[in-house]
Amino acid sequence: MNIDSQGNHGFLHRHIGPDAAQISEMLKTIGVSSLDELIDQTIPDNIRLKQPLVLPEPLSEAGFIAAFSKMMAKNKIFRSYIGTGYYNTHTPAVIRRNILENPGWYTAYTPYQAEISQGRLEALINFQTVVIDLTGLPLANASLLDEATAAAEAMHMLFAARKSEKAEARKFFVDRNTFPQTLDVLRTRSVPAGIQLHINDIDTLDLSDPDLYGVYLQYPDNNGAVQDHQAFIAKAHAHGVMVAMGADLLALTLLKSPAAMEPIVFVG
Repeated sequence: MNIDSQGNHGFLHRHIGPDAAQISEMLKTIGVSSLDELIDQTIPDNIRLKQPLVLPEPLSEAGFIAAFSKMMAKNKIFRSYIGTGYYNTHTPAVIRRNILENPGWYTAYTPYQAEISQGRLEALINFQTVVIDLTGLPLANASLLDEATAAAEAMHMLFAARKSEKAEARKFFVDRNTFPQTLDVLRTRSVPAGIQLHINDIDTLDLSDPDLYGVYLQYPDNNGAVQDHQAFIAKAHAHGVMVAMGADLLALTLLKSPAAMEPIVFVG
């Protein structure tokens, strides 16, 4: 089939799709006479609708908002007890409008580098500044997908940063009171790297183990317990064992900062 992508009609061919003659040629090439026959041969009959969908009449934007609001009003809002790192919070309207909904974050961009929004960059540096203020640590990256992903990246980063005396160490210890979603991601990500993941009570850990290169702590933990890990972290570092810590950023407005406990990596 000849499709001119460079000639006078290149735009039409690339963006409008094949015409009737081209469709006929493609059907002939694959050995069917029509699009209906193609569907009959490729889509199982038991999953195909026997009649058209019954849909309501279309609504205007205002009509949809009214109907949607009426439907959503039927929901009953209960207090969330999911825990495990997911907690209800209150965002003041002034912060929501000027930070989360600030048009400047999503309207400004560099024309000659359109894939990078200048507003997004400014929002990210604000995020990094807040993280540094709350944790007391000297630097922060521009965020990852979620806390569990960040914990896995911390595990890998500490693995890559092993000192010469721990060059063969492959054991990474995780406190059993870490959030379950974080444990799941750590399990998944440790296998391809050959990292030996050990999940247990932190009190059972032997820091003198020559095969141990890193530890992950949750602060506060999955049960809501708050422990000062400063002495443990100092002891771990004295044995050449690096420590990563996951914490609730909002809780750090009241709790002892990670910087005071000196973990190698913080996520949250």
